[in-house]
Amino acid sequence: MNRGEETGREDEGGVVINPPRISIGGGVSIGETIRRLIPAGKAIYLLPFALFFFSLFFGRYMMDPVETLRILIIGSANTLLDWGSSLLSILSDQQVILPSFEQTWGASEQTVIFRIRLPRVVAAMLVGGGLSIAGASFQGLFRNPLVSPDILGVSAGAGFGAALGILLSGNPMVIQVSAFVFGIVAVSVAYCIGRTVGRGSTLVLVLGGIIVGSLFSAFISLTKYVADPYDTLPAIVFWLMGSLSAVSNTDIIAIAPPILIGSLCLFLVRWRINLLAVGEEEARALGVDTKWMTMVLVIASTVVTASAVCISGIIGWVGLVVPHIGRMLVGPDFRKLIPVSAVLGASFLLIVDDIARTLTAAEIPLGILTALVGAPFFAYLLTRKKVGWIS
Repeated sequence: MNRGEETGREDEGGVVINPPRISIGGGVSIGETIRRLIPAGKAIYLLPFALFFFSLFFGRYMMDPVETLRILIIGSANTLLDWGSSLLSILSDQQVILPSFEQTWGASEQTVIFRIRLPRVVAAMLVGGGLSIAGASFQGLFRNPLVSPDILGVSAGAGFGAALGILLSGNPMVIQVSAFVFGIVAVSVAYCIGRTVGRGSTLVLVLGGIIVGSLFSAFISLTKYVADPYDTLPAIVFWLMGSLSAVSNTDIIAIAPPILIGSLCLFLVRWRINLLAVGEEEARALGVDTKWMTMVLVIASTVVTASAVCISGIIGWVGLVVPHIGRMLVGPDFRKLIPVSAVLGASFLLIVDDIARTLTAAEIPLGILTALVGAPFFAYLLTRKKVGWIS
């Protein structure tokens, strides 16, 4: 496998981006080979939907795919009809019962789909897609493909918040709120360090994130040190390793809006990330307010990451590795990379979660599996010298 030539490409804003390429024998890059296998790059957007349906009937308790589809469609329709009956009864001051579809399945099958698997599958898609978008955005902002969503300390802050919630209360809602709040606090402190010491310099911002991350990691260790070793400590350790086993429909309703809104913000400004990725001075010369854009990207990515971490725990490598796979497919243009990263991240975490809940009798924490997949892949990137924008 030989190194190929760098090729320039001009985007709509007139900025020339020279992505590094790896060639296979006759000079065809890996990314170009993969793109030829996926006609027009459109089929990849169907992957999360196929995995979504597969994950609903696949598991230790296997279900018939056709029956699963019937439960999903008819069960959802009956739920909407029940809501409509309740609403009409309130508006008309008399009991209104709308006709519903006949159910040919038992209560246990419906519980498995709507109470256990559906919220877990949706959470995996939200968390995987959100972390991947945040990772890709941070890599463009800091012009460094080695950056992950927790670069500013959000995961360490959320981890301490969750550990503190487990130590003081143990209530799932308290744990999630505490994790979210402390994740935001950690990034706010890192951002204040960057603004105060480095006057908005991205380098100082990263250093501030390292400081804050180390500080909150020490707080996590202190929390584990004082926790009950027979009850509280195992709960803290398991949460920190990442899992979606306890996700409920209430959790989805709580975290879906901030993840979707933050991701939408990053999607809308994705073309400006192309300008930031070539350097602050060049971006300012092209009329971009780099300080304002930095703040928007940091806030949106932090909200997405903190929301994901507060229900899933700390799941590493997703936001670091998935954007690299996206670049191999569509190149470094963030107008394409952001949506592709979301699709790949959702698909990746769905697959990992399916493996986690079916591979062994005891569920494997997601953080372990993502590290087992992500670390070798990242080592491969290092051996191919694919860790810079331009090699």
